[in-house]
Amino acid sequence: MSDPIKHECGIALLRLKKPLSFYREKYGTSFYGLNKLYLLMEKQHNRGQDGAGVANVKLNMPPGSRFISRARSNNPRPIQDCFDHINKRFKELDEKDPEKLKDVEWLKMNEAFTGELFLGHVRYGTFGKNSIESCHPFLRQNNWKTRNLVVAGNFNLTNVDELFNILVDIGQHPKEKSDTVTVMEKIGHFLDEDNDRLVAEWKALGYSKKEITEKIVEHLDLPEILRRSAEDWDGGYAMAGLLGHGDAFVLRDPNGIRPAFYHESDELVVLASERPVIQTAFNLKVEDIKELPPGHAAIICHDGTMSIKEIRTPGEKRACSFERIYFSRGSDQDIYKERIALGKSVVPRVLKSIDGDIDNSVFSFIPNTAEVAFYGMMKGLEDELNARKKDMILTLGDKPDPIELERILSMRPRMEKIAVKDAKLRTFITQDDSRDDMVAHVYDVTYGAVRPKVDNLVVIDDSIVRGTTLRQSIIRILNRLDPKKIVIVSSAPQIRFPDCYGIDMAKLGDFIAFQAGVSLLKKAGKERTIKEVYEKCKNQENLDKSEIRNYVKEIFEPFTYEEVSTEISKLLTPPEVECEVEIIFQTLEGLHKSVPNHKGDWYFSGDYPTPGGMKVVNKAFINFYEGKNERAY
Repeated sequence: MSDPIKHECGIALLRLKKPLSFYREKYGTSFYGLNKLYLLMEKQHNRGQDGAGVANVKLNMPPGSRFISRARSNNPRPIQDCFDHINKRFKELDEKDPEKLKDVEWLKMNEAFTGELFLGHVRYGTFGKNSIESCHPFLRQNNWKTRNLVVAGNFNLTNVDELFNILVDIGQHPKEKSDTVTVMEKIGHFLDEDNDRLVAEWKALGYSKKEITEKIVEHLDLPEILRRSAEDWDGGYAMAGLLGHGDAFVLRDPNGIRPAFYHESDELVVLASERPVIQTAFNLKVEDIKELPPGHAAIICHDGTMSIKEIRTPGEKRACSFERIYFSRGSDQDIYKERIALGKSVVPRVLKSIDGDIDNSVFSFIPNTAEVAFYGMMKGLEDELNARKKDMILTLGDKPDPIELERILSMRPRMEKIAVKDAKLRTFITQDDSRDDMVAHVYDVTYGAVRPKVDNLVVIDDSIVRGTTLRQSIIRILNRLDPKKIVIVSSAPQIRFPDCYGIDMAKLGDFIAFQAGVSLLKKAGKERTIKEVYEKCKNQENLDKSEIRNYVKEIFEPFTYEEVSTEISKLLTPPEVECEVEIIFQTLEGLHKSVPNHKGDWYFSGDYPTPGGMKVVNKAFINFYEGKNERAY
């Protein structure tokens, strides 16, 4: 994605089932769990580079001993910074008393992050300050082990105001109105209630307070706590938590919007946001890893046993398609195939744009995340060219001329590495007069790869959100090569509607597709439609979110998909570019065919999976019309 957008987060939960000495003997290290957590987090750094955090719970620690450790960082290299902090003490031990690094029981009793239960988080801040206080995991502390709670997640909730008011109504005084704090306090409230229930029950039976603590450990009803906590949540989430006595969970939203995968063996349980991360960290086959079902939680008890429990009734599965197009690691075997299919799917539209002239066209990709879709596009072009070759060879007759035959067989699409991003160049000069010029030099081009005024230049991007980088940088640098025509291909459809489930796409006015729709209405003399949509949205402001309709779709209804694409092309073409510029988008049909099992397409279709999504798009349009540069949730 040439436009820099932030999204989502990554989680990793690891429970070691065996005694710590087992891992020391089998794997030759006292830090097996910590090392694996580092791998799980580093392999998900694509999901978050604003911050990172690690938490560890030690099981069966005696009173007076520390049993929860946490480290967080918003350093420019947050994962590395977290683990540098954690490992600092171990390095000192290695210098002073290296034998202690082999004694896992001594380490557990004396050093932090040497327990059996780990939780890691990498963060992209979708909004708010990128302070250390915003980094997960969040910690709710108490002197009772069973009331301690550590929470981290990949989520956004659309109804934070509503949930905040619920907390106030039950007597709490939350320190801030954020979805993370709200979620933690909601779970914490029902965790406290279940503790109180068990205290009352066992006290009535004559048990001592010390005995009651052990009874709570054995009888705490974590699935029911989660059911009561999550019943009002509206959004997409993969929520992870640790309890002080060793229970743990990962809960997924009912529509499966946010991803979660797990693996269990006799040695460990591991959960993460992405499947290939688990595969790589533990050298597993794809069939060894399972997807956590929507609306379900993986419940890991303090004794190491795991079960999958339904917490909320699953709805229609609307797993995020943007995960597959852009955000997740392309090393997943299914994602790789899907991105290949996305690239193949756009080939007919590419051929139409260049009038079928493959010979006089150069094909490339920007940025590197579009590489797999590029391979798919090239495979599709090769299929087309092979069909042409076959017809040409058949016309040569029974005794083809060897030279002509060799010429035909040597025909192939011309692919080149056209643009290279200069990672060291920073656009830190932000004055209006100079910024565009600086941005235009972030990428460099490969001179001589395109024949001036002869070749079409076709470049595929994984998606186009705002179009700012295209207009300010990419189209300008491609124009330096003086092509006959520039064709920009998006492997994703037109992004027309805001996201509210974890991706930083919350303001309608930012989207180039929405700008194109508004521009077309004005050009067609239908500007009244904009006000009518605003009035319909205003009339819904006080409705229950389940009754709200997405009237923003009416902005696009008068126009064909191609008309919107053409207008986007005009809006993104810098005035100094003289050659024709055409921007082609994946269709919704092509998306669904290429990515059949991830139907969360609300960015493109406006069909939100939860009522809160409808409320957000409604508010987003009101903000746009009233000129408010703020989020809709």
